[in-house]
Amino acid sequence: MSTGSGADSAPAPTTHDSPTAPDTSRKSSMFSSLRVRNYRLFFLGQVVSNTGTWMQRIAQDWLVLSLTGSSAAVGITTALQFLPMLLFGLYGGVLVDRLPKRPTLLVTQSAMAVTGLALAVLTLTGQVQVWHVYLAAFAVGLATVVDNPARQSFVSEMVGPQQLQNAVSLNSANFQSARLVGPAVAGVMITGVGTGWAFLANGLSFVAPIVGLLLMRTRELHVVERAPRGKGQLREGLRYVAGRPELIWPIVLVGFIGTFGFNFPVWLSAYAEDVFHSGAGAYSLFNTVMAVGSLVGALLAARRGTARLRVLIAAAAAFGALEVVAALAPSYWLFALLMAPIGIFGLTVNVTANTAVQMGTDPAMRGRVMALFMMVFMGGTPLGAPLVGWITDAYGARVGFAVGGVVSLAAAATIGLVLARAGGLRLSFGWNRGHPRVDLVPREHRKELAAVA
Repeated sequence: MSTGSGADSAPAPTTHDSPTAPDTSRKSSMFSSLRVRNYRLFFLGQVVSNTGTWMQRIAQDWLVLSLTGSSAAVGITTALQFLPMLLFGLYGGVLVDRLPKRPTLLVTQSAMAVTGLALAVLTLTGQVQVWHVYLAAFAVGLATVVDNPARQSFVSEMVGPQQLQNAVSLNSANFQSARLVGPAVAGVMITGVGTGWAFLANGLSFVAPIVGLLLMRTRELHVVERAPRGKGQLREGLRYVAGRPELIWPIVLVGFIGTFGFNFPVWLSAYAEDVFHSGAGAYSLFNTVMAVGSLVGALLAARRGTARLRVLIAAAAAFGALEVVAALAPSYWLFALLMAPIGIFGLTVNVTANTAVQMGTDPAMRGRVMALFMMVFMGGTPLGAPLVGWITDAYGARVGFAVGGVVSLAAAATIGLVLARAGGLRLSFGWNRGHPRVDLVPREHRKELAAVA
């Protein structure tokens, strides 16, 4: 398979981007990683593709609801899309560590395009049945098992370690922008011409990232040595993470927050209907304000040059505390406004944890580690949603939302103490320009974890 012009097909030099290399060139520019040509091509392709993906999500749910009249059927569709990640996510990471990332992404992106186009043909010809949608959702989930860790790992190969946080942050901003635009475009398209055209638009949107991948210059990639085939690589990856507190505890924290703190479809729909009695318009407003906050959070994260664990812990604690405050909000507009900072801190947790884990991982292990990260983060919500939904039904939306915030806050506090202890850190109280300051400082210099905290 040709992946570029003859001038770009020379063997790329192997570089070992040390995961603990310090960030010696801290960038203040919010868009600094876009100066890298390969990443710019990737980013622009994802702008188009992410918008199409959000359009398909909306069209898919609407089609299932119109075919069956059942909200449970919509839930089954969502579950089928996440199920492969729960079942095979770690194996996808093993595969990604063995394979070259760019050709792998060409295959996975093409598979997703075919799925969207197949649904478009079935829908536009009037032949679509609900099992077709189930099968398409499961197929997209299978492609995601490999596509997700490959995309996460490929970012570092495009930009190198010094621009990694900026690039991860811009990826999140990209996704959140599509989250604002995609559903709106899908709504207009579904109303005007039907769901089949939304599926067609999604299928065609993958042309952009595929072309971007083909146009990349191989010699400019920060290529890392691939893991050879061998037995026990899955166990090796798990042992690798378990032996490093700077990796395992951020993943555990993201797991708790993903499972208990990110159940917004449950809470926001309950607040719109049962607390404020405002219907679908309120639900849409809450989600829009949160998406705007998430976009702001991603852009703010892009300005930071490093991913500090203390920022992760502080953002997680603020996220949990704000959920508790929002749960008690007495008025509609105060609750809506609180969705913005919740979006900011929730996105900061995601970006900071993602970057810290990538930077702390040996390049040969990055696919397996990021597969575990994404499996824990994405797989936690479907597992926690039934429990949180039961609490919300039994005790009310305010109690359900507050429980999610308390669990997130408790997880941040507990894991913060564990990381401080493991890193040989202690609390330091002092003054900075006339203001009190509380900080974490090393007890001793023997712990590497203190350097990233």
